Amino acid sequence: MKKLFAVTFAAAVCAAAAIGGVGCGNAPSGKYTVYAPDGAPALSLCNGISKEGDTFEYRVIDASTVQAQVTGKRPVADFCVLPVNLASKLLGNGETYQMLGTVTNGNLYFLTTGDNPVLTAENLKTALVGKTLGSVQLTNVPGLTLQAVLKDYGIPYTVIENVNSEKSETLVNVLNLGADAANVPGLPCDYYLCPEPAVSAKIKATANGGNPLKLAGDLQALYGGTEGYPQAVLVAKKSVLESDKQAAETLISYFEGSAAHLASAAPADLVALLDGKREAGLAPSFNEKNLTAEVVARCSVRFTPAKDCKTRVNDFLAKLKAVNPNAASEVNDEFYYGA
Repeated sequence: MKKLFAVTFAAAVCAAAAIGGVGCGNAPSGKYTVYAPDGAPALSLCNGISKEGDTFEYRVIDASTVQAQVTGKRPVADFCVLPVNLASKLLGNGETYQMLGTVTNGNLYFLTTGDNPVLTAENLKTALVGKTLGSVQLTNVPGLTLQAVLKDYGIPYTVIENVNSEKSETLVNVLNLGADAANVPGLPCDYYLCPEPAVSAKIKATANGGNPLKLAGDLQALYGGTEGYPQAVLVAKKSVLESDKQAAETLISYFEGSAAHLASAAPADLVALLDGKREAGLAPSFNEKNLTAEVVARCSVRFTPAKDCKTRVNDFLAKLKAVNPNAASEVNDEFYYGA
């Protein structure tokens, strides 16, 4: 009788909470849902997935559908990993979601061929001026961060429409390579900016050719040294934070342990963890052929609580806005959980 009463009471509490907008998790199982786009951000889920119990349900989805999980009258995600600029534009008022912390810190690297030098803070201007630099996703965070770095270093650049456009000898000629690395090295550029795992895959695929690609620099190091830049963040539904702080703190602890877990886990085990959570029909970014310990390390998965990265995030958003006013939004202090 006591057990029946407890179950009935718990059900009543969840029903009442749902009416009030709090909810007891949006998954059919009653667990709290945790969404992340496939790729580097999804790696941040692995530690939590490995400890999976009765509290969280992890879902790896297509990056193009992340926005839908945190918007609308009844957003479905209790917790979600998404690009920081998108979070600022959709959730920056802090009314529905709050940012728990940064999750990934950049996975973008330069590739080149021949005798072109590795790009460093010391030679960036002399190495790039007059050259063609192709960037994946020029109008999104990868390309916007590249342009912010060029501005920080006082390096003049121009965006060219295609490889046949007239090139400047006094500016860096920046070319949009498209949504992925398919045009590397298909389009003739002096340097290419790509994310992992495409970087390692391209180096491996061209190793035995006549003009192999080689690693030629680290955008994260150029932007912020060992810290990189705040690429993706973890947000939580404010109603969940208010009704079940313990669950939020538990999930935060899983993310805090992500870097150590990824450093010690076998890549094949990480692939298996994500395969079990990926939405049906979505081609995986990582598989046993392209995920190595080196690739994992280059994905820069490292959690920093909101209170410790607030200034860094605000500065990054300001730099993105300086490149494109529509790329990001200023956020309220209420956006930062615990800050």
